[in-house]
Amino acid sequence: MTDAIRQQNPDHGTVGSFIELLRIETLDKNLFRGRCHAGAPMRAFGGQVAAQALTAAGLTVAPARTVHSLHGYFLRPGDPQRPIEYQVDRVRDGLSYATRRVTALQCNEAIFTLSASFKLPEEGGARQRTMPPVPGPEDLPDPLPRWAAEHPEDYARSSGFRALDMRFVPADAPGVPAELPGVPQQFVWLRAGTPLPADDPLVQVCALTYLSDLTLAPTAALHLQPHRLHRSGPPRVMLASLDHAMWFHRPFRADDWLLFAQRSPSASDGRGLTLGEFYNRDGELVASAVQETLLRELAPPPVQP
Repeated sequence: MTDAIRQQNPDHGTVGSFIELLRIETLDKNLFRGRCHAGAPMRAFGGQVAAQALTAAGLTVAPARTVHSLHGYFLRPGDPQRPIEYQVDRVRDGLSYATRRVTALQCNEAIFTLSASFKLPEEGGARQRTMPPVPGPEDLPDPLPRWAAEHPEDYARSSGFRALDMRFVPADAPGVPAELPGVPQQFVWLRAGTPLPADDPLVQVCALTYLSDLTLAPTAALHLQPHRLHRSGPPRVMLASLDHAMWFHRPFRADDWLLFAQRSPSASDGRGLTLGEFYNRDGELVASAVQETLLRELAPPPVQP
């Protein structure tokens, strides 16, 4: 099942399908290598680094155990022009749970660390928050053509983003919950833009890990500027992911539309916190995410005489 994301000589050229964003090369029993596209100028996209680190961890665990949580820290900006090595530490293999720790390295320096926990499925009682009744993705415009037209350099640099689909729900759309004071929110439909193996849960969770890093940071900055795909003019804030955590509650398909409901309850001390929930089209809560973001307002450009 893992053959789709394990290759001896992966092609890291132009991204044609979403699964190419997850593929890594096996160097040794606990050592893997991958490449990541840019998410900002000269910075590897953090969601892809996290997704590949989780891929590396998953390749060292028995397929019967699936990911239920991950916690990661972004330590240094990754260079999209250089390969990344993923070193896996097999911390524990218990009767039900297994734990892995992954260090992502460039030039022998750690750029990201990940802890991931895997478990065997079991029966138990279930409950969840109700999904907000927002418009579906088929009723919303595709923002990528506008991004390509207004910011062609950004669009050309971030080739990996063209392998996914996303739709933003307008703040005034029917069914959008009222925004609480001091808690900006955002609702986005996301999915991998090309089919993923239906019988491989590891691919699905790694794909969602990639998708989860797209809009959490901009949600924390909504009180300062709109999302990057909707902005005009120079950026007003510096954004960078500091840490990232996810919990996977129920099986899902990352190549089917998922609603990412996000809210940011706090911003202070140059940091913003965002909480996110993923729902499938049937209204099932399939995953949750939390991210803290570097959030610094930039000085306005000098006025030209």
